Amino acid sequence: MLTVLEIIKRTTDFFAGKQIESPRLNAELLIGHALGLKRMQLYLQFERPLTEAELEKIRPLVRRRALHEPLQYVLGETEFCGLKLKVDRRALIPRPETELLVENVVKEVAPRAGLRIADLGTGTGAIALALAHQLADSTVVAIERSAEAAALAAENIAASELSGRVSLRTASWFDGFGPDERFDVIVSNPPYLTPTETAETSLEVRNFEPHAALTAADDGLADLNLIVAQSPRYLNPGGMLALETGIAHHERLRAAATTAGFTRFESRQDLTGRDRFVLAWL
Repeated sequence: MLTVLEIIKRTTDFFAGKQIESPRLNAELLIGHALGLKRMQLYLQFERPLTEAELEKIRPLVRRRALHEPLQYVLGETEFCGLKLKVDRRALIPRPETELLVENVVKEVAPRAGLRIADLGTGTGAIALALAHQLADSTVVAIERSAEAAALAAENIAASELSGRVSLRTASWFDGFGPDERFDVIVSNPPYLTPTETAETSLEVRNFEPHAALTAADDGLADLNLIVAQSPRYLNPGGMLALETGIAHHERLRAAATTAGFTRFESRQDLTGRDRFVLAWL
């Protein structure tokens, strides 16, 4: 019978041959998930023989990952800002860089309580749930135009302890708001890649994640420009718009924000020091 360590080594070699990034880490995470063990627990059981039933749990996960299906989809979950979220092919996987978008918003508004926030294009619900979790007494309206992604967000909201403060609406951008609704913060991580950029992403991204949530027309600016132009109508005086963007978009977004009536505009950097986030205030 094969031991835990032997299966880890075989899976690592198999993944390496398939050009899977970090093959040993992927192997340990998948095998641990199949066995219901955390990585440290896995290390303590390296010499334990695996039963055929246990191997049958591991094999389909390994096959999926070998096809470059994202690890998070295979595991069915990911962590974002300390929250565990369900993820699958209905929505984009929340990225670590998007945690910086949440951090920037929280840094700007944290002293205030009772904020009303809108998250446009919520996907899994990650940003909406993270902001509700970190900002006491805030309420968040999460908007998602994809019915499939909205269903996933609904599952994550229901599974959280925040369902009383996060509400979900299936609509396209501002179509989900009433004419008299106003918010203190509007936040969004909309599609902002060009078709060429999407085609150049990794196999994990271009073969498995929903392209409609990645790609936008007009050099990736179509949705960003729409959000900048229409947000002032739904923001309270002094309200803030926070966006994740492409790194080449900021000068054009600065001009669009000025035209829309924003009085202050800031670029903020991602984990690699590139302009990735826009904050704008009325």
